[in-house]
Amino acid sequence: MLTSVLVANRGEIARRVFATSRRMGLSTVAVFSDADADSPHVREADAAVRLPGSAPSETYLRGELLIDAAHTSGADAIHPGYGFLSENADFAKAVLDAGLTWIGPPVKAIELMGSKVESKKLMSEAGVPVLAELDAAAVTESDLPVLIKASAGGGGRGMRVVRELAELPGQLQAARREAQSAFGDPTVFCERYLETGRHIEVQVMADRHGTVWAVGERECSIQRRHQKVVEEAPSPLVERTAGMRERLFEAAGLAARAIGYEGAGTVEFLADEQGDFYFLEMNTRLQVEHPVTECTTGLDLVRLQLQVAQGVALPAGPPAPRGHSIEVRLYAEDPAHDWQPQSGTVHRFEIPGTLTEFGLLTEPGVRLDSGIVGGSFVGVHYDPMLAKVISYSDTRAEAARLLASALARAKVHGLATNRDLLVRVLRHPAFLSGDTDTAFFTTHGLDVLSRPLASPESVELSAVAAALADAAGNRRDAKVNAGLPSGWRNLPGEAQLKTFGTGPGATGPDADIEIRYRFTRAGLRVDGHDELSFVSATPELVVLDVPSGTGTVRRHFEVARYSALTCVDSPLGPVTLTRRPRFTDPSAQVAAGSLLAPMPGTVIRVAAQVGDHLTAGQPILWLEAMKMEHTVTAPSAGVLTTLDVTVGQSVDMGVVLAVVDETAAGTAEQTTGPKDGERT
Repeated sequence: MLTSVLVANRGEIARRVFATSRRMGLSTVAVFSDADADSPHVREADAAVRLPGSAPSETYLRGELLIDAAHTSGADAIHPGYGFLSENADFAKAVLDAGLTWIGPPVKAIELMGSKVESKKLMSEAGVPVLAELDAAAVTESDLPVLIKASAGGGGRGMRVVRELAELPGQLQAARREAQSAFGDPTVFCERYLETGRHIEVQVMADRHGTVWAVGERECSIQRRHQKVVEEAPSPLVERTAGMRERLFEAAGLAARAIGYEGAGTVEFLADEQGDFYFLEMNTRLQVEHPVTECTTGLDLVRLQLQVAQGVALPAGPPAPRGHSIEVRLYAEDPAHDWQPQSGTVHRFEIPGTLTEFGLLTEPGVRLDSGIVGGSFVGVHYDPMLAKVISYSDTRAEAARLLASALARAKVHGLATNRDLLVRVLRHPAFLSGDTDTAFFTTHGLDVLSRPLASPESVELSAVAAALADAAGNRRDAKVNAGLPSGWRNLPGEAQLKTFGTGPGATGPDADIEIRYRFTRAGLRVDGHDELSFVSATPELVVLDVPSGTGTVRRHFEVARYSALTCVDSPLGPVTLTRRPRFTDPSAQVAAGSLLAPMPGTVIRVAAQVGDHLTAGQPILWLEAMKMEHTVTAPSAGVLTTLDVTVGQSVDMGVVLAVVDETAAGTAEQTTGPKDGERT
């Protein structure tokens, strides 16, 4: 019998496994890198063992350190979570050889599915429909577009779409680098790319006594850079396609039985609108999106994993499905700026209406599986997923409405996230009708979907509230005359002026909003808002009567300030602003043509040197941050006059990387490609 479980992972999945382990009376052990020393998963475990270093290659990818940590802490089982070494057969074998229980499938099953190239051949022989592999050296124009994929992993790492034959060699090299970095295996392969496929997967659960369940299917078609963003169960496509579920379950069962599978796994397929589908891969582990299956079956899949690993037999069949569940992945990234990852402190993190964390939903509501809490620092070493927010209800429409409402009202302060994008997707007519193929963002326009929830008028109203809250805070903290009304004058004078910035990390396009206001005997007067009526203001809450139609509507604005950052939450939409200083610090100014680091990261390649004549868009250097590769390019033609970084150097956000002497100065465009997040 198991007594103590070590999770060879971090963040959200470690907390998820700990939650079930505690419910089963098991003790828990965390491992942590130096970058994760203050993470919630470390504080929640009964014991924690440090892995010196911060990079995955130094810590979570070091199997021998993880096994040593289990022995040191007295753990008798290792759960790998997902990502990192979760599908590494050598690690699974080493765990077993060390006398520990492996919470996962047999080593042979991992080996058979570990190579996407070999697994497709095996699945074809088992009668599972597959997409044929293409020889990269033999790809022709007629084969395009093609998809390059890493053989040893997933989650968008080592994955590239190629539409021009001339791009194939360079993209193959980039994919091999990413695959080596993520999985320690540079093997990649090519297959035909279906532009508008549906990503359908089947959750399987099997025991060592021969029972194999097809627990249910999920649809995960809405993706960015081949990484899932929205997942749901059941699939709208399967629901409306006669006989498709039966065929999917049969194929998934064939796949699991062909390799003698045990435990939780997922068989992934790419389907078309007619219901035909093709095997993509089998993930020999728990999936990120497993909560939607839990919500629609009432099963705790982690509990079943732990039971199966101890030899417990499954019942003859899984429970009947119920209702509908939708999950979204909340990422620290800015979709409006090419999915640029974000780093820094999450000052506040609250999802209203949350009924449970890491638990089962038995009534309509919201579940939160989070890797962070308020005050957590998000670094550059790991995947940028902050949390998974999951809804459950009797109907798909209500599940979407519940989830969109919870996200829209969430307080996520400190970093730009994809929250507004997620809400717009959940409220989009195409999503609500079940039209959710892998080209969703292209079809409906990323620029439209990533717009802030707050309208420009609402942003300005929020800026008014921010200015009044700031003034109230100044009054509260004043050393003298604190009892006087904010902005009080004994004679008419100039309006008070406060300036707020929007843009990356804030709300909306780069712009400054000037708020000019004065308190008169007749009440508050705000330039440009003559009909706005002041009700009350504290440093945390501003109440205004806002004109609407033929009357007014009372609006409450919650305001939180963190140094120069101001976050305003209201039913009009969340707004993040940056307070501009009254006077500019000369030392903060940079030379024209300076290219600034868009985020903290590490320089991994340099493609130019001082004195080079550059063309517009020519790559100068590459940064790695948040498991992604970012190319810094010349904004226009010019000469590279300064290059302040070298390969291997770590840089902070906003530092000058290089200077291009150009006719039109500006910040370089940032182009982002998938690197190696842990998720899939």
